[in-house]
Amino acid sequence: MAVARTVWGMTKGYGPMSITVRHVLRAVLASWLGVALVVTALQGPAAAAPQDAKPPAEDPFYRPPEPLPEGASGDIIRSRPAVFTVDPFGGSPVQDVTSWQVLYRSENVHGTPIAVSGIVLVPTKPWTGEGRRPLVSYAVGTRGLGDSCAPSHTLTTGLDYEALMIIDALNKGWAVAVTDMEGLGTPGGHTYEVGRSQGKAVLNMARAARRLPEAGLGGSPVAVWGYSQGGTSAGWAAELAGSYAPDLPIKGVFAGGVPADLHAVAEGLDGSLFIALMFMAAVGYDSAYPGLDLDGYLNDAGRELLENAREMCLTSVDGASTLLTTAFKRISDYSTANPLDDPAWRAALDANKLGGTAPGVPVLQTQAVYDQIIPFQQADTLHRAWCAKGANVTWKTYTLAEHATGMLWSHPDAMKFITDRFADKPVQGNCPR
Repeated sequence: MAVARTVWGMTKGYGPMSITVRHVLRAVLASWLGVALVVTALQGPAAAAPQDAKPPAEDPFYRPPEPLPEGASGDIIRSRPAVFTVDPFGGSPVQDVTSWQVLYRSENVHGTPIAVSGIVLVPTKPWTGEGRRPLVSYAVGTRGLGDSCAPSHTLTTGLDYEALMIIDALNKGWAVAVTDMEGLGTPGGHTYEVGRSQGKAVLNMARAARRLPEAGLGGSPVAVWGYSQGGTSAGWAAELAGSYAPDLPIKGVFAGGVPADLHAVAEGLDGSLFIALMFMAAVGYDSAYPGLDLDGYLNDAGRELLENAREMCLTSVDGASTLLTTAFKRISDYSTANPLDDPAWRAALDANKLGGTAPGVPVLQTQAVYDQIIPFQQADTLHRAWCAKGANVTWKTYTLAEHATGMLWSHPDAMKFITDRFADKPVQGNCPR
């Protein structure tokens, strides 16, 4: 209920743009599961979506034309004005921000053009810093698999758990572009934790924002931001940028709580409180690589879970229920054989393992030492792999933190890091010598 009181106070005249995230999140990020349960409480009957907003599955805007129009990655297919709100009751807009939902061109892991949705947020006040207004391509953390989880939708309903962090960036005068990623909002399965798809979606979201005429962001310098699933997206954007998006003037990347090696992540999650996240990743990989045939590995309990999970959002009653009912279960409880023993599955995971390419821009990578979802060692391995290849990496750990508090402690460090990159301040990472 801390969230409810905060949102209510912010919408009763205090002005969301004047409140920084650090004043708020201490009360609501006690744990990652706690976030899901608190937001779920807000999604009861009283929290009707503002403007009678249709969920993406019922909204023609999210259905791309067939075939896709000719164009380049990052091109806008369509756009429309939107309202960014943190008020789930009345839908009052965040002050001094103009918003557009967009549908744009990206690519899947096979290089096939696809349509991806997202949202672009731009402060209305003139940029007073040097050069053009900066743009942050913001990669969100785990939402779920259902289209109604898409941040371009939840940011217009007042029910997005990262909205306050986005507001903090807008307070700096930066524009923020948020991708829904492949299959979240748009038709088809969400390719959850398939890093190559997510990284492309983040880079093409930045391109789309810079090409949206109304936003006035042509020529804007770019930074990438992401934590948890967003850390995977940001990490892949960093690795792909030099070859895939050399046109983007990326100044720096923040990647926190990064699931860099899903083999290691899966081993840690099997039998844990958060094993539902591993099941979601299995669905995501099955969507990206149809030949993996996830259904063929499942028993009756697994098929029931799969059917129930396809439209699940974690910050919903169904999502919280799934987290609780699957807690401490094992892969063997839902399968007749372990997909991770199959060479095809292992190859797909290996193809999306971070660390193979040195980012060409400065990176801040953060990690909670006692992260109960993302194993510390695989994150440490990533930073060492990048360093060994000559990347400029600033590596910071938080000893008294788990996954959600790691997100909180990372925020001020990420804000300072990105602020300095936009100011063209030199940075020398702390790679081991």
